[in-house]
Amino acid sequence: MSANARPLSPHIQIYRWQIQMMTSILHRATGIALAAGTLVLLCSLLALAAGPERWADVAAFGRSGLGTFLLLGWTWSLAYHWLNGLRHLLQDLGWGYRIEQFVRNGWLVVAGSLILTILVWVCVFAQRGGA
Repeated sequence: MSANARPLSPHIQIYRWQIQMMTSILHRATGIALAAGTLVLLCSLLALAAGPERWADVAAFGRSGLGTFLLLGWTWSLAYHWLNGLRHLLQDLGWGYRIEQFVRNGWLVVAGSLILTILVWVCVFAQRGGA
């Protein structure tokens, strides 16, 4: 068979975006974000152990626009990864494989992660902790 006659594997441009693709990609991306955020958390704990001056630098960064954005992103990543992991666990148990259930549960995970993130940050600001 010539190289031109071989069937081509479908490419990403052929597929329409679906919730199944989005949840899979986001699960991987949030896992990477959580790993990076955990390294930042480790550096923050080391700064805390290094003394008040170093911790003041970390706290100032956390209160900055970029720091708050990163903390919000890390919080959302944690909520999304957790909820989507629960969805995967339920699927491993045989629940939620029908297409309509899969689509509904995918959107529930996205909405639930946003709601959890908002609730966490409402609690943070209610305690006057701010980022």
